[in-house]
Amino acid sequence: MGDVWISQGRIAEVTPPRTALPSHADHFKADGLIVAPGLVDLHVHLREPGYEYKETIETGTAAAAGGFTTVCCMPNTNPVNDSPAVTETIHDRVHATGLVRVHPIGAITKGLQGKEPADLRGLREAGCVAVSDDGRPVMEHAVMRRAMSEARALDLPVIDHCEDLSLAGCGCMAEGPLSRLLGVRGIPSEAESKMVERDIALSKATECHLHVAHISTANAVEAVRTAKAAGIRVTAEACPHHFMLTEEAVQEQGALAKMNPPLRRNADVRAVRDGLRDGTIDAIATDHAPHAAYEKQWGLSKAPFGIVGLETALGLSLRLVEEGLLPLESMIEKLTSAPARLLGLSCGTLAAGAQADVVLIDPRMEWTVDPERFRSKGRNSPFAGWRLRGAVVRTLVGGVTVFQRTKDE
Repeated sequence: MGDVWISQGRIAEVTPPRTALPSHADHFKADGLIVAPGLVDLHVHLREPGYEYKETIETGTAAAAGGFTTVCCMPNTNPVNDSPAVTETIHDRVHATGLVRVHPIGAITKGLQGKEPADLRGLREAGCVAVSDDGRPVMEHAVMRRAMSEARALDLPVIDHCEDLSLAGCGCMAEGPLSRLLGVRGIPSEAESKMVERDIALSKATECHLHVAHISTANAVEAVRTAKAAGIRVTAEACPHHFMLTEEAVQEQGALAKMNPPLRRNADVRAVRDGLRDGTIDAIATDHAPHAAYEKQWGLSKAPFGIVGLETALGLSLRLVEEGLLPLESMIEKLTSAPARLLGLSCGTLAAGAQADVVLIDPRMEWTVDPERFRSKGRNSPFAGWRLRGAVVRTLVGGVTVFQRTKDE
């Protein structure tokens, strides 16, 4: 226990609790609350520019309600963020409407087409913190190797959507007895694990930092574990839906539980959880992917992949603590300092001198997930009706309150 002191937008110091406070100090009590660094999400789709009907930078950065103070936005916008000009447009919109800090992620290839590396140097200089073709894999080995070599020279992490399209085909959920029962095409787990293995080999060859996005299969987790033991520069993230749900959610909720990579079997969920526990998986990310309500009503085969997650990630991750899988400190690390460290961001800490990005969490408060009350435009969540324990009470960015829970929430 102690006092966190903020001055001029930064953490001044953390001290033992004082019985008397300076008369000039603004203060609020946090007795019984968890005081943590603002959460950091390295995998978010803010949709702007181009798809503002799904989400905007303004509505997406209402992520402050979920405790996030820093988010990294993927490049699959329109136009694609494959040039410094688009990156600068995103920065301008963040400056005008953003509630939290936003770091753009540039495209690996021009137009996300997988044919030719984008201007990685220009993207880096414009402020991109990593590159990714998220939503699409870079299928051509030579293109990916060249891009990883260039990224290594720029010390730019490569975040890959690991999916072999020749195996995945037009699947819309995990391949297996359930997909056959439902009469829909399935995506085999090898579509992920084989591409993870390829990218690890390229990371070893180029010495590029490879970050595996939204890992979801037991074989992929084991491949990352083996690579780390061999000293290869690879990291990974897991999403709450992949450690809380199985493919059975698709049978219950249809397209609301459709995502890519898809929800898997129990053995895969256990493997992801084991990876979080033993450190194979470094961070928790949301893969927040909002869609218009009517798009998710097109049916399982035609509806777009993706769910929203910025406002449920903390409560779902706290389930791992309740279940004894992770200590509270480890869970918070995977949502703060770990993702910040992976991308070289100066956030995710309460150390003296750090940005005063802080979240106050009531670990005892219970609440029911109601997508209609999300700040995000997206309502596409398979967790509607879930009862969660642990709620954000207040979020500060640079020492300024950007979210405060009201009594009726």
